[in-house]
Amino acid sequence: MSGWFERVARRSRRLDRGVDSVSRADRAVTDYIASRPPSRVDTSLRRLTRTADHSVLWFTIAALMAVRRGAGRKAAMRGIASIALTSLTANALLKPLLPRRRPAAAELPVYRTVADPPSSSSFPSGHAASAAAFATAVVMENRRAAPVVVPLAALVGWSRVHVGVHWTSDVLVGAAIGTGVAKLTNRWWPVRPSDEARARPIDTVPVLPQGEGLVIVSNPFSGPPDQDVSEEVRERLPAAHHLVVGDGVKVEDMLTDALDRLGSWVQAVGVAGGDGTVATAAAVADRHGLPLVVVPGGTLNHFARDVGVYDTQEAVDATQAGEAVAVDLALVEAHPGRLDDPEDVSVTRTRYFINTASIGSYPELVRLREQWQPRYGKWPAFAAALITVLQRSEKISVRLGDRWYKVWFLFVGNGPYHPRGAVPAWRPTLDSGLLDVRWLRADVRFSRLRVVLALILGALGHSRVYHQREVPSLDVELLEPSMLATDGEVVEEAGRYTFRVAEKPIPVYRRDEDRWTGRDRPFQG
Repeated sequence: MSGWFERVARRSRRLDRGVDSVSRADRAVTDYIASRPPSRVDTSLRRLTRTADHSVLWFTIAALMAVRRGAGRKAAMRGIASIALTSLTANALLKPLLPRRRPAAAELPVYRTVADPPSSSSFPSGHAASAAAFATAVVMENRRAAPVVVPLAALVGWSRVHVGVHWTSDVLVGAAIGTGVAKLTNRWWPVRPSDEARARPIDTVPVLPQGEGLVIVSNPFSGPPDQDVSEEVRERLPAAHHLVVGDGVKVEDMLTDALDRLGSWVQAVGVAGGDGTVATAAAVADRHGLPLVVVPGGTLNHFARDVGVYDTQEAVDATQAGEAVAVDLALVEAHPGRLDDPEDVSVTRTRYFINTASIGSYPELVRLREQWQPRYGKWPAFAAALITVLQRSEKISVRLGDRWYKVWFLFVGNGPYHPRGAVPAWRPTLDSGLLDVRWLRADVRFSRLRVVLALILGALGHSRVYHQREVPSLDVELLEPSMLATDGEVVEEAGRYTFRVAEKPIPVYRRDEDRWTGRDRPFQG
């Protein structure tokens, strides 16, 4: 027992020596600042430290970044969320637990200090914590902002020492806390690591000079009212055969008629529109054995973003160079009911989907998320939408494989989505040959509450309520017919569905970025 006490005593003495060393270093820095003659730096740092009070500086920068959609808005949302969590940690939790006296007013000359210094605990620095949290979060989403926000955050931290309201160690620990909290947000809100998903290059697609051999359909109804890419597509691809969707005209019929009329001249099918229009064009291209050209023309353009085509020019570049990648298409066959003969093709309807399919309340969840996403960001919007939908949704009885479940909804992704064990966000690969199947069980006690708690803790993948599989095909049988949605649109009601990946991937034009290093990428985030 005496040996244990001796070890504790030695560790205590080492800790005391460490604390004394830090205190001496803190005082040495403060003494050095006090010894410097007055300069304009004093006024500038006093003003800077005041602008950072209550994170006004960071909220102002976030507001400016959020004006335009894309990586800047995502960075602003992550920055604000990180500040909120950091303030809770540093100011509400650690300051009361770890009280420390601030530098005395006499430590520094009057011209260097602020008029009304704070009276709360000096340790840790809340200003430095918030500054580091915001800068780290912003850089996680938008590295181009690093030369601006990182030095500014460092200056805010230093200003707290310069004006005499914190010791240096307060600032360093606060900055470490802020950085750690910002990094921790990646657990609930994963950062997309790259612009586009990986896919196998295909070098056998035809070159389409100025669109020669391309039949392309533009849907002006896909995106926002003020966005119509059809004229830009016509200007950039003047040799293509152009179609424009009108009221009451089906995209599939327009493309099929054009392919029949133009015959062997056609070498590729193109589409400018949202995901629903792209899915229809992809189905036509697949049935005719033709490659696909995608121009983003919808509101969110999930498929185009996963493929890595962010504007019309990128699609044009790929067609001029004959560069493409292999992309899986998924199919779903709807059967009238489990008592009908599934082999009777006359009662089987087949639909293509390029992103996701779902049964149950998932389409409503997607609708709410997309409605709230421009204002709050993808992950906060998804969390709010999930909680809202779980309150309203009804249980669905489904058979997956040889087992029956009661579920809130069933999600089927065309390819594995990332992150696993969490909310599906993006696809790291486009040609895996697999479906990503996820569902939330409703036959577990307190299932809705458990989902919400798991989501808050970032532990959804470890919850008994959450299930996930990756399979090449899936047969789903329902006790009662239920609605099917593909790519966010409700399209069908049936009692049994068969999901599978198409036998062969479709070539989709995408430029090889290693050959186009001189072109900026308009990544939307």
